[in-house]
Amino acid sequence: MSVGSEAWHAARAAAAAARVEIAEFSGPSVPIVQDIVDQVWGPGQAPHPSLLLALAHAGNPLLVATRDGRPAGLALGFLGWSGGFHVHSHMTAVTGGERSGGVGYALKLWQRAVCLRAGIDEVRWTYDPLIARNAHFNLVKLGAEVVAFRPDFYGAMDDTVNAGDRSDRFEVSWRLRSERVLEAVAGRRRPLDHAAGSLDIPVDYEQLRRTAPDEAAATRLRVREALERAWSAGLGVDWSQGRYVFVDREAAR
Repeated sequence: MSVGSEAWHAARAAAAAARVEIAEFSGPSVPIVQDIVDQVWGPGQAPHPSLLLALAHAGNPLLVATRDGRPAGLALGFLGWSGGFHVHSHMTAVTGGERSGGVGYALKLWQRAVCLRAGIDEVRWTYDPLIARNAHFNLVKLGAEVVAFRPDFYGAMDDTVNAGDRSDRFEVSWRLRSERVLEAVAGRRRPLDHAAGSLDIPVDYEQLRRTAPDEAAATRLRVREALERAWSAGLGVDWSQGRYVFVDREAAR
C-alpha cells in the first residue's frame, strides 16, 4: 500500500471511530467554524468569513468535522515556505463535548491525507509546551517533532484560553512520510535511548492557571528557562512517560 493510500485508510478509520464526518470547508461551513471557535476560544476569535473563503478558494486545507450535523471540530491551515514548503496548521479545535473522543486525531489524519494528495510532505504548527495532553498527542500519537522553542510567540493574547499568560510555544514538524510518523499512526512507539535529562510539567497546567495564577506564572518561567538551556546546548525534546526528555536532536527524528 502506498503512503497516500495508507493515509486515507487511516484517516477514514479514525473518522469512523470518532463517529464524525469530515469535509473540506465551503461557504455553508462559515457558521460551523464560527460556532466551534466561539466555544473553544471565546466570541470574536474566529477568522473573518471572507478570509476563510479566500483561503479555501486558494486550495488551503480547511477541514470541518460534524456529527449528525452538529459542529464537532475543525483544522485550519495554509501554505508556508519558511524553512521549506509546508502547510502551517494554525487552528485545530474540538468542541468541549467531543474532547477525548478521537475527533482531533481524525482531523489531523485527514489533514495528513489531504496534504499528501496535494504533494505536500510536511505540516507544522505550534503548541503550548505546558499542556501535557497536547505534548502526548503531538509528539507520541501523531509522531511530530519539536524543531524550535519560541518564547512568547504570539505576544499578549486575549482569548478565553490564553488571556493573562505568556504565549511560549513549541514549533513542531510533522513529516508525513517519515518512519516516525508511519510508526505513530500504526500505534507503535520507538524507544527513546540516551536521554540527557528530563523536565516535569504539571499534569493539568490549565487548572493550575485558573486556581493558582502566581504558581502558574512561576512554572511558566521555570519551564522556559529549562527549555532555553537545553536548546542552547544543542539538545532536542521529546515526550515519554508523562514528562519531557532531552535527547540528541537527531535521535528525536
